Amino acid sequence: MTTNDQATQVDDSFHVFDTTLRDGAQREGINLTVADKLTIARHLDDFGVGFIEGGWPGANPRDTEFFARARREITFRHAQLVAFGATRRAGGSAAEDPQVKALLDSGAPVVTLVAKAHDRHVELALRTTLDENLEMVRDTVAHLREHGRRVFVDCEHFFDGYKANPAYAKAVVGTAYEAGADVVVLCDTNGGMLPAQVQAVVATVIADTGARIGIHAQDDTGCAVANTLAAVDAGATHVQCTANGYGERVGNANLFPVVAALELKYGKRVLPEGALAETTRISHAIAEVVNLTPSTHQPYVGVSAFAHKAGLHASAIKVDPDLYQHIDPEQVGNTMRMLVSDMAGRASIELKGKELGIDLGDDRELVGRVVERVKERELAGYTYEAADASFELLLRAEAEGRARRYFRTESWRVIVEDRPDGTHANEATVKLWAKGERILATAEGNGPVNALDQALRVGLEKIYPQLAKLELIDYKVRILEGGHGTGSTTRVLISTGDGTAEWSTVGVADNIIAASWQALEDAYTYGLLRAGIEPTE
Repeated sequence: MTTNDQATQVDDSFHVFDTTLRDGAQREGINLTVADKLTIARHLDDFGVGFIEGGWPGANPRDTEFFARARREITFRHAQLVAFGATRRAGGSAAEDPQVKALLDSGAPVVTLVAKAHDRHVELALRTTLDENLEMVRDTVAHLREHGRRVFVDCEHFFDGYKANPAYAKAVVGTAYEAGADVVVLCDTNGGMLPAQVQAVVATVIADTGARIGIHAQDDTGCAVANTLAAVDAGATHVQCTANGYGERVGNANLFPVVAALELKYGKRVLPEGALAETTRISHAIAEVVNLTPSTHQPYVGVSAFAHKAGLHASAIKVDPDLYQHIDPEQVGNTMRMLVSDMAGRASIELKGKELGIDLGDDRELVGRVVERVKERELAGYTYEAADASFELLLRAEAEGRARRYFRTESWRVIVEDRPDGTHANEATVKLWAKGERILATAEGNGPVNALDQALRVGLEKIYPQLAKLELIDYKVRILEGGHGTGSTTRVLISTGDGTAEWSTVGVADNIIAASWQALEDAYTYGLLRAGIEPTE
């Protein structure tokens, strides 16, 4: 049984409220199953948010099922489950409204009601009077309170309504609060507000109504996180966010930078002890569930959030990492990364070697040689900031005086056959030497590169069974600038995984298949290095 009503919150004086499962699910490209929603709810509870808005029970069967299953299948340790719905219909009563009844039937201990706070929306969308809208708010809040539910009220289009008719917008807030709502949330539904405007309005509403105020910000101006923090500056004690900023149009206030700012910049304890260090893991785990690639440049949790490329930065970081980082990345479960490129200096190479566990000592000649090698290769089209595995192989080759080889290529070829029925057959043959044995292997694939990958795997797995775990995860091709159409130089980036980690390798050639073969060779070589196999060639 769920223990929604017994979940332990950090401090009820400040709420972190997540609406990924409701508002976040409205993002284009996201289509959550009930199982997906249950998984995300568990992740959010692990993170320690205070409230998880699960959806609109009664409005669609999927959300109704979610609440029923959540009651049976999840024991919440930190969060309380929240049901979302609307105030009763005009001209009726909350006690007889079927959607209000569905909110109670959901079993959620907390209900969020959406209410109109813009006079034009009341008259044009609800087609009722301003006074009746206030009565709809009062009646619905009071009815839910009588049935033991905690109630939050989302004032939809509040900021636009406040611009048009501030007295009425504040009347909606006051009515909800007087009827028993614990928090009244000011919603920037169209996402058009800026931080200074939000701060001024929130401060005024708190002063004029005495209500406990929350903030719900959309990101249409790119200011949702800033607007949320501006509301906190003005006295808001309830923030509504979504994981990774998912949401309709361009999205909502992103849960992770909001929480990180509150804890690390404001000094507010809004998560359980130690939970902030799980930020990056939770962000990426939820991205996997919704089947969207995590944003590499997302604040705090992106893989590039603490990545340093310029040689000047690297020199300073070598002295003190805090010189070019606003926080220690470990505080949010992330890591510092040194990117190696043609901008690299000695400090970049030394720090990257340290990151990879390769001791370069004080060998200035070695470091200088690696710097020049990287610059030479990048001029030819290689990119090592996106191919850490290829760079590590290069660095080890320079440091150890020889390239790590587990196999030697004699030759390879690919045949693509265009058949009369419009289909294609792709067949690859590779000739290799490994552990003194000559290997000939042939395989088919769903493309020429896949055929090469399969042939290489068939040829080597008997000698290196560790390769059975390897999987080609991603494949990218780039025609380099300055080339000449189909005869241009081509760069290929391949991402490979072994079930526990992923790595990227690069190949460059005037032939796309040749570039792919280079990247595949590096990918398999690095996989064997990771497996702890000693080179034989």
